[in-house]
Amino acid sequence: MKRIRTLLASATLLLAAHGAFAAASDVLVTTEWLEKNLNDPKVRVIEVSVNPGQFERGHIPGAVNFAWHTDLVDPVRRDIVGRENFEKLLRSAGVSQDSTVVLYGDTNNWFAAWGAWVFDIYGIKNVKLLDGGRKKWEAESRPLAAVSKQPPAGNVRVAGADARLRARLPDVIAAAEKKGDVALVDIRSADEYQGKVFAPAGIQELSIRAGHIPGAVNVPWGEAVAADGTFKPVEELRKVYAAKSIDGSKPIITYCRIGERSSHTWFALSKLLGYEVRNYDGSWTEYGNAVGVPITNLAGTVWGGK
Repeated sequence: MKRIRTLLASATLLLAAHGAFAAASDVLVTTEWLEKNLNDPKVRVIEVSVNPGQFERGHIPGAVNFAWHTDLVDPVRRDIVGRENFEKLLRSAGVSQDSTVVLYGDTNNWFAAWGAWVFDIYGIKNVKLLDGGRKKWEAESRPLAAVSKQPPAGNVRVAGADARLRARLPDVIAAAEKKGDVALVDIRSADEYQGKVFAPAGIQELSIRAGHIPGAVNVPWGEAVAADGTFKPVEELRKVYAAKSIDGSKPIITYCRIGERSSHTWFALSKLLGYEVRNYDGSWTEYGNAVGVPITNLAGTVWGGK
């Protein structure tokens, strides 16, 4: 019996080390599941989209809208929402201690994933993403509501921020200067990574330098999703990142331009693969504008002031 218990314990540690416990069903819900559970009072659905008017145009019935650029950030500092304001926000959205929160949004859940990262920082349990987000929900012609309803106030309590989920500028400088054994994952497009462009077309927020953080590997966020917007199967995801030597053997920092697309990859690497990951929400708009830090610019572009 003792030998059996020892074998089981060893197997448990092995599975945990490889993230096998991070089953997709623990952190994702399907569109089918959500439609069947929309009337469950313990299920709170929250939309976090980037494009204005998406929620008003039509949203999942019963959903509450969080504006990422006002609700989930500090209005004065460049920072995430403070603990007290976040608790007020969640309670007004009907979130209680026993709620299951389902986040979804447009653009393949970029900002919904960013919301999930904020929820995680503040220790909110039982938070899931709608796999495929708005794109899949709409593609399947599932119901949308035009009028929102104010839910009864919730009683959730928000803990202090967990700094272990967030990378800061000194952390990525240390990684760039090889002062720590950390893997950097740049999830922007290849053109952004190589320095061919300063930012995607039509984007206002940019850095005056192009390129990437030295030592970072480029795995664009889109490599984590299937054509319908859902995350790829866990084993396929594992191969995508392993091909760039991202295998969970060392802590990982993800970054993009302002931290939202990198949250999507943070979700895939931490929640689906079980790796130790921090998101650098300062991202390239902070790093590429910082004074005295090294960059790698493969294209050699120079900002001309316009």
